[in-house]
Amino acid sequence: METLLAQINSPDDLRMLDKKQLPQLAEELRSLIVDSVQQTGGHISSNLGVIELTLALHYVFNTPEDRLVWDVGHQSYVHKILTGRRDRMNSMRQPGGLSGFPKRSESEYDTFGVGHSSTSISAALGMAIAAQANNDPRHAVAVIGDGALTAGQAYEALAHAGDLNANLLVVLNDNEMSISRNVGGMANYLAKLLSGKFYASAREGSKRVLEKIPPAWEIARRAEEHMKGMVVPGTLFEEMGFNYIGPIDGHDLDTLIATLTNLRARKGPQFLHIVTKKGKGYEPAEQQPCKYHGVSPANSKSSGPSYTQVFGRWLCDMAKQDPDLIGITPAMCEGSGLNRFAEDYPERYFDVGIAEQHSVTLAAGLACEGKKPVVAIYSTFLQRAYDQLIHDVALQNLPVLFAIDRAGLVGADGPTHAGSFDLSYLRCIPNMVVMAPADENECRQMLTTGFHHNGPCAVRYPRGSGTGKAIEPKLTTIEIGKAEVKHQGEKVAILAFGSMVPAAIEAAAQINATVVNMRFVKPLDTEIIKMLADSHELVVTIEENALMGGAGSAVNEYLRAINHPVPIRLMGLPDSFIDHGVHQQMLSDCGLDAPGIIRTINQYFTA
Repeated sequence: METLLAQINSPDDLRMLDKKQLPQLAEELRSLIVDSVQQTGGHISSNLGVIELTLALHYVFNTPEDRLVWDVGHQSYVHKILTGRRDRMNSMRQPGGLSGFPKRSESEYDTFGVGHSSTSISAALGMAIAAQANNDPRHAVAVIGDGALTAGQAYEALAHAGDLNANLLVVLNDNEMSISRNVGGMANYLAKLLSGKFYASAREGSKRVLEKIPPAWEIARRAEEHMKGMVVPGTLFEEMGFNYIGPIDGHDLDTLIATLTNLRARKGPQFLHIVTKKGKGYEPAEQQPCKYHGVSPANSKSSGPSYTQVFGRWLCDMAKQDPDLIGITPAMCEGSGLNRFAEDYPERYFDVGIAEQHSVTLAAGLACEGKKPVVAIYSTFLQRAYDQLIHDVALQNLPVLFAIDRAGLVGADGPTHAGSFDLSYLRCIPNMVVMAPADENECRQMLTTGFHHNGPCAVRYPRGSGTGKAIEPKLTTIEIGKAEVKHQGEKVAILAFGSMVPAAIEAAAQINATVVNMRFVKPLDTEIIKMLADSHELVVTIEENALMGGAGSAVNEYLRAINHPVPIRLMGLPDSFIDHGVHQQMLSDCGLDAPGIIRTINQYFTA
């Protein structure tokens, strides 16, 4: 028998269904998501939590004419299935397949490309203002999670939207009940009542009459506010200029559809608060929503401890030695490897929420008072705190250590999560020390070195496992600004940075080249660079970072500054955003593997 889901190739097909059929469709969607994500990897908990919401939104709103903007986008799988991509779900996050996030070039229903948090309200407001300017009655809807409301940008957008009359609906998906537990029959009933035409017309009629008697109007306004405040936590959003409705059960399709239908008929900024359960309908994900937030494909294997785990162990070891160590993360405890530290040293652990800017300036304040802050952050998320990095840390030369995870390409997560630019944007900042480890043990040494340095330091390391090298338990340091020769050869000197050292050594074994593990992007070991330039016919630099302005550029700048005639070839990531795929294949496509290095060198000598 044909399933309901097999009949849905677009939201138009969905809107042809009777509302009574939607619960069955929701269960079919749950089964598809669990099956497909376990094969491709990706996000389970967040997507299972928004199935009913996604159905209701596409059922009520005329998408894509009405604009639907997802925050972060890791909960958009149901949206993708309903918008003509069901048969491609097994390609999710695979080379040439669907992106794990909304992507404008992928579908007209993906109105805004995302990957970072807390951008949805700003983007949807821009769309709503544009519609208003064009006298277009379409609506813009932003779906934002309660975690994303920890970021300042979300409140900046809310403050602006409340001052306008654009047709914007903000849906707050409260999946941790972090704002209110007031959900049930009475709350659902009140939501329908307060969002309906009767209440709205009565409110406006009373307003017109009572405004002529200012004291009476003020009493009525306050009475309404207090009445709503007793049953809903919406005073904050009402004060910002929104009509607040909720909280309602985000898995109750009847209530969702009725409330959204009412809100679609209303003008101006609207705010709907729903409460959902992450992992809804799949018991393992319901019991452990964090574990099932992001899962690896069923056939994936780990070759040893990841760099993230190496960092987590180092942090605990160093905290045991130094009571002034403070660990900070912007909502990435599990992702950055701080789980054990948070358990062992809760009084020294601070998860500031999705507030990257605050995390950096908080660290600066701690450093001013003699503490030793370590900021654990993804490379792509540190970009959001660049101003604070410069003005609040580097300008004051404060001893803050940045443990930068997910440096370089990140495989299936794609360009929104790739750490392609950190060497470029870090090395131009005065007072910064920038390190890139070649293996796990060196990562531990560099973290120790940076922690003891009396100034800002960054250690950037890639996602996933390293070389499998044994890790020394001691917390030893290395000399700042000193590289090391890993393989002695002739004619060609390969200066490799961080994750590119193993590929450089593999290539050198075949062509008898010299390989140097540069270790430091700033300060450079200029002594060894000059020595190699004097004794070799070609210098090659290689890095898993944007070629423009990166580590190779630093080497080239130095050689040109001393007017050295040695030819140089720079290897790195191209000047383009690289789509998701398998990490090793992505490197190969960029020429950043042993065959690619050999090919570049041979091309020079045969040209």
